[in-house]
Amino acid sequence: MPSIHLAGAMADIDKAAWDTCMGTDNPFVRHAFLEALERSGSAVPETGWHPRHMVATEDDGKVVACAPMYLKTHSYGEYVFDWGWAEAYTRAGGRYYPKLQCAVPFTPVAGPRLGLHPEAPAGLADALPAAMIEATRVLGASSVHVTFLGDISAEPFERNGFVRRLGHQYHWHNQGYDSFDHFLAALSSRKRKQIRKERAAMAASGLTLRTLVGDDVKARHWDAFHRFHQVVVDRKWGSAYLTRDFFDMLSASELGGQVVLIWAEDDGEPVAAAFNMLGGDTLYGRTWGAGRDVPFLHFEACYYRALDFAIVHGLARVEAGAQGEHKVARGYEPVATHSVHWLADQGLHQAVARAVAAERLSVAAHMMAVLDDGPFRQNVRGGLDQCQETVKKNVV
Repeated sequence: MPSIHLAGAMADIDKAAWDTCMGTDNPFVRHAFLEALERSGSAVPETGWHPRHMVATEDDGKVVACAPMYLKTHSYGEYVFDWGWAEAYTRAGGRYYPKLQCAVPFTPVAGPRLGLHPEAPAGLADALPAAMIEATRVLGASSVHVTFLGDISAEPFERNGFVRRLGHQYHWHNQGYDSFDHFLAALSSRKRKQIRKERAAMAASGLTLRTLVGDDVKARHWDAFHRFHQVVVDRKWGSAYLTRDFFDMLSASELGGQVVLIWAEDDGEPVAAAFNMLGGDTLYGRTWGAGRDVPFLHFEACYYRALDFAIVHGLARVEAGAQGEHKVARGYEPVATHSVHWLADQGLHQAVARAVAAERLSVAAHMMAVLDDGPFRQNVRGGLDQCQETVKKNVV
């Protein structure tokens, strides 16, 4: 079995080897993205993210598996909330922090968390969760949490004693639409009229909106976007983690061509921008910011322009990030997200297991209720089949 160690920085890991294991469809687990977070001062010990990336190597030094991991001193920037667990453990006299987090910082996007080389030896998928548990003992962490787990089954984790948690987001699915009007035709009359009203209001606002891709995005665009982003994030969460340098590093990397920025201006003055990343067959909406309030601008920049882009480019999905039930009225549907958790204190672990089992039932029921009252016409199923299958797999 390969040897497993923890790396203190992405810069210490060979880029090609990492990307071979993690794949290239999801931009957020690419070496360039994670390294930019660290080199820019965004995900660093000073902000509570201590890189402890897991790497498995064979005797000849070949990397055969990896996982993005961080020793955390808080629970900010994760989007799968464990504040209640931390508070309960503290009240009982325990020390919840530090904990180990396997995730992409500040990025509620499902994707690979255990990256396996195509020639990885059998059994390695089970060895990595066990190594994570051992790492908690070595590092003095209370627990390990693998959030927004995608592409690889939760079963290796569950076989190692992790408990599974169900969450949900709202994604848009391309049902072979050839235009935005084709998509609108699938909606109920009331929802269709509302979207047309909102887009008409934006068209009459006098603002100019453009979709900037790759090299179209210049330093001046990032200057304005970061300024807007700080205002929005500071108002909601108290601290904007992504530094200005991060965006320059992202544009300069091999991922620069996958940046999609929806840009709004008024007579040449920047007004708002929505930051997206293109990956595989999906457009990932990440975050947005605005210099002033304009009715319906958020919907236009973050949702409708993203759908325009996806339809034109034949993409299968638009993922618009965490939260936001208001997205349902705009054609987005609930999709399951998954995380797994292991806690060293068995009393806390069992309490969490009971809590997330009950939570799975309520999350699944909510997803089905949202779909039943969704925006599509009765004969348009959208993601209903997928949601029902998710309920069968993850709750029953």
